[in-house]
Amino acid sequence: MKCIVDCNSFYCSAERLFRPDLLRKPVVVLSNNDGCIISRTDEAKAFGVGMAGPYFMAKPLIDKYGIEVFSSNYNLYGDLSMRVMDTLRTLSPSVEVYSVDEAFLDLSHIDPKEIPAYSMHIRKTVEQWTGISVSIGVASTKTLAKAANHLAKKNKAATQCVYILADAVQEQKALQQLRVSSLWGVGRAYAQKLENLGIVSAWDLRNMSEEWAYRQLGGVVGARLIRELRGQPSIDMRDPLESKKMIATTRMFGDPVNNITDIKEAVATYTSRAAEKLRRQQSAASMISVFIVAKEEDHMADFHRGNSISDYTTLPSATSATHRLIKPAVEIVDRLYETGTWYKKAGVMLSGLVPDDSIQANLFAAEQVNEQRLLMDMVDNVNFSMRDDVIKFASSGTKRDWKMRQALRSPRYTTRWDELFEVK
Repeated sequence: MKCIVDCNSFYCSAERLFRPDLLRKPVVVLSNNDGCIISRTDEAKAFGVGMAGPYFMAKPLIDKYGIEVFSSNYNLYGDLSMRVMDTLRTLSPSVEVYSVDEAFLDLSHIDPKEIPAYSMHIRKTVEQWTGISVSIGVASTKTLAKAANHLAKKNKAATQCVYILADAVQEQKALQQLRVSSLWGVGRAYAQKLENLGIVSAWDLRNMSEEWAYRQLGGVVGARLIRELRGQPSIDMRDPLESKKMIATTRMFGDPVNNITDIKEAVATYTSRAAEKLRRQQSAASMISVFIVAKEEDHMADFHRGNSISDYTTLPSATSATHRLIKPAVEIVDRLYETGTWYKKAGVMLSGLVPDDSIQANLFAAEQVNEQRLLMDMVDNVNFSMRDDVIKFASSGTKRDWKMRQALRSPRYTTRWDELFEVK
């Protein structure tokens, strides 16, 4: 059996953890630059606050009902996520971290008769050890487990946040309740296509043939989805130590910028962050790509993905040294930047990743053995222990007026000594 553990309104739950006065009160958390609502409690939802909508449009409703609002506090969320995942690793030998607030567990080591009690044990243990409430879905496949989790969260009082599909009868009942648009792996476009074909519920989709799914739902992926809905495991648990094949860092600017120096500083900063991730998995990159997104004249366009322009550079040899990645990154900005244009976002992507202990040599260059790795490790260790980029490259800037807005951010209680929670 597979199990998915999903934190309930994770960002809001993290904020409530250090604000017990907000328990059972409406809370929302905003996206980068305080733009959109990306997390809301059940109480906020009951007042009509929509998900992923612009903050300024929901503000009248928020003010009317006194809903508490927070900017995204990624330091806090990342630390609490790690605590949740570490707790889950003590409860199952196989844990796949799916996102910051979700993880799949393999429960094959548990007697089927004991799964209901053990699922409740998982929920209570996570809540007791971390203070974060979770919902759990259990089934024979990962897709069915996600469906069970959806139903567990839909009616928390009746399910006690745990929903188990133990047999074919329960699977049918669950899939008949679930719309195809709520299925894991079915995006908005495919959901609309299926509903236009008269396939409304997950049960309707489950009864379609694999051949049909292969033609209509993206080939192998669609056929695999049908098998999963029929209780035939087709999506394996992933190795938690599996290295990423691409690393990216992207951010919205706090305010649109049109100064090329500001854009270069932002790109240099994002490159530094991507390089840290690269070294963390002991890899080196042989290609770097940069993109920038222009600001549209339409104000509402800020809440949608805008048109971007990008370019890339293939490096002479793979590297994980920050300064050897920053140089080509800022050179790409020179090629992309257009005078007089305002930009709202930029990003850096590192690809062509290889293990940093087996870098292909360049026949026409002097022999190098990633000589900067020791220096980079020292920089990473200092920055990790002291925080706030104590050591950074000058190209990343000092003022950083382009940084994203976080006007309503709570203290970083668990990762900053000067922001520790005070008990009076």
